[in-house]
Order: sequence, then C-alpha cells, then structure tokens
Amino acid sequence: MSDPDAHLLIVDDDERIRGLLQKFLIRQGFLVSTARDAGHARRILLGLDFDLIVLDVMMPGEDGVSLTRAIRETSDTPILLLTAKSETMDRIAGLEAGADDYLAKPFEPKELLLRINAILRRMPEVASREVAPKLLTLGPIRYDIERGEMWRGEDLVRLTATESQLMKIFAAKPGEAVSRTSLVEDLGRDRSQSQERAVDVQITRLRRKIESDPKQPRYLQTVRGSGYMLAPD
Repeated sequence: MSDPDAHLLIVDDDERIRGLLQKFLIRQGFLVSTARDAGHARRILLGLDFDLIVLDVMMPGEDGVSLTRAIRETSDTPILLLTAKSETMDRIAGLEAGADDYLAKPFEPKELLLRINAILRRMPEVASREVAPKLLTLGPIRYDIERGEMWRGEDLVRLTATESQLMKIFAAKPGEAVSRTSLVEDLGRDRSQSQERAVDVQITRLRRKIESDPKQPRYLQTVRGSGYMLAPD
C-alpha cells in the first residue's frame, strides 16, 4: 500500500519516461513532481522537500551520480537510481555517492513501485519525546535507539533511509554478527551477489559516519565468515 502523502520527484531527461512514470505513480496515490535534468532538479529542490527522489543516472550535462553526491551534502532524502542494465560500476558509484537503492533499465513499473514502497517503509519514525531514550555509545557517537537518531556531540548525524535501517538492525543485536544474507533480506531486497555487494557499499558509507578510521573499524566490525557486528562501548 502506497503512502498517500508521499511526494516523489522524478528526474529523467526522457520526456516520455517522465510522463509515464508520473501518471503511473499518481494512480498509485503519490504526489509526483518531475525534472528534466540535474539543473532543473536542483532548482526544484531549493523550494520543495520530497519523501523520495527517483533519479536517472545517464543524463546530459550533470549525471545522476554527481547530483546524488550534491544532494547528500545537505539532505538525507531517499534516492532511488535508475541505471543501465550493463553499467554495474554506475550502480556502485551511485551507492557510494549516497543512493539508497537502484533499479536497472528496462524495468516493470510494478517493480519500481515495490522498490519505492520498500524504501519509504525503511524511513525512521520519530518516537515519542516522552519515552526515555535508549542509547548506544560508539566512542564520540551516540545512537538513540528509540528515535533512530545518531549524534556526534550536539550535532545530529544525517542518516539515509538505508543507513537508518541498518542501524536499527545492528542496534537490536549489539555484539552479535549479522550475515550479509540476513541484511539483504531485512532491507527488503532480492537475494543476489549484487545486492550483497550493495550492502557492503552501504556498510562502508555508514562506517564513515561512525568510525574515526573507517579502514580499521572499531564499532562496526567485519566478522570473517559471519557478516558484520555492531560493538558499542
């Protein structure tokens, strides 16, 4: 079931694809805006907030990966990339830039809908302020389990939807290894080596926000043969 209040931005230089996706997603109950290229999207984003951005990688001028990286400098709005089926490196580059997921062209509109709903379900919900917070300490980082918030001192650390979901998964099992296969399933993705690789990329990005030295992680550890483990203080 789609969130009737969710506002999506479709960014694609192909006018026909933009129109078809807009009509389809409106019929599914979404509010939908469109942009014809990265520059147009940047102007729209200056004045509007969105619940999710569907972004084509291959566009004339600034490409989708560059725009993803720019958006991540100021926003944690979920981003779903549309990539050419054969361009594996585009997908990896997009995830490293901050995208939450990708979908290879050509695709069925229903699959796009499933991916969008899966990402929106992963968005953290703000817990009641009256509930006493449960905190995990990761060196200078504090993670509020109840609120799904990460703090470094007085500064809120922005987490993407996927990073928030990963923290929820690990926080539920501190000190316990979680397999890559389980992470793929818990994130609502199809089992495949490419999706496990995508999880590895998301872990790398999350470590950059947690660890003082992401190449030698202290808190989000790799457990050889088992997966990953959150090891709070």
